[in-house]
Amino acid sequence: MSFRKRNVVIGGTGNGAPASAVPRKDKALAPGIRPSPLDGRLTTSTGTSSLDQLLAGHSGFPLGTSILIEEAGTTDFGGTLLRYYAAEGLVQGHEVHVLGYDSNWRRELPALDLTGGSKSRSSKKDAPADDKMKIAWRYETFGNPQARNPSVPDSKPSSVPTPGVGTFCHSFDLTKRLESSAIQGKLHAMPGADVLSGSPQTPFKRFVADVVSKIRNSPPSTVHRIVVPSLLSPTLYSSSACKPQEFLQFLHNLRAILRQFPHQTTAMVTLPVSLYPRSTGLTRWAELLADGVLELIPLPHQSQMSREPGEKEKEQGLLRAHSLPVFHEKEAA
Repeated sequence: MSFRKRNVVIGGTGNGAPASAVPRKDKALAPGIRPSPLDGRLTTSTGTSSLDQLLAGHSGFPLGTSILIEEAGTTDFGGTLLRYYAAEGLVQGHEVHVLGYDSNWRRELPALDLTGGSKSRSSKKDAPADDKMKIAWRYETFGNPQARNPSVPDSKPSSVPTPGVGTFCHSFDLTKRLESSAIQGKLHAMPGADVLSGSPQTPFKRFVADVVSKIRNSPPSTVHRIVVPSLLSPTLYSSSACKPQEFLQFLHNLRAILRQFPHQTTAMVTLPVSLYPRSTGLTRWAELLADGVLELIPLPHQSQMSREPGEKEKEQGLLRAHSLPVFHEKEAA
């Protein structure tokens, strides 16, 4: 026999209104920021959609983490990733801090590709339906978070934002340069071998102090991207900055910045392993102090530069992931 009073909503509030009717205010995210579909932590884009998909299922670069990119040989694929990373930040309205170059480095950043999205969509429409593999729908949606959960935002690059939703990852064209009208953020550049400054501090210490000062003087919602190209390269940094004590202290300070401002910062660093192989102590310490370590392995140069019509583009290198942000982090939940 039930003694429950009639006309009372189970699980309701005191005034009889259901709990689901109580409005909930969601915190607005900064441009270029979205929650991870894996665990909800905030992420931003590296500027390269294919690289975003490799970062341990987060479909983006988790805030408060760093990536070390190692590259051997004379290629500059790592530098290209850095330019994508910096260009994405400037387009999104983030503040980009670059070490080793002056402000003219902005002229090397790629321009927005306003036609890339339409070309890819038109090519999909022209493809015949018979070319699609006939598999079960369970396996067709495997590995596609958008198909499994429609609430997960699409991570494909797009240069035309939808109304009310900002673009997470843009498409860029390396053959063109980023226009000033497309820049919404700020670029803070500091040369790595400034002999005319007269400061007793090394470029590493001045750079760390400048980054911390600008983060503290900016609004809490501002996102900062730290770019360190060709670390320890003699073409960008002075000999005093390449000492082991200066190098290790800089990496510790960089890690401290990311942990002190976990919701505002990310860092991407490249290291030439041709000068400092992975077997050396400095490189091993750099890998331990970075949250993610990626190695770019260029393939031997092909003598045939032109491709025949209908021929697929050949691979130019391999990417080896030694560790990934958050996935290999000891403090991760």
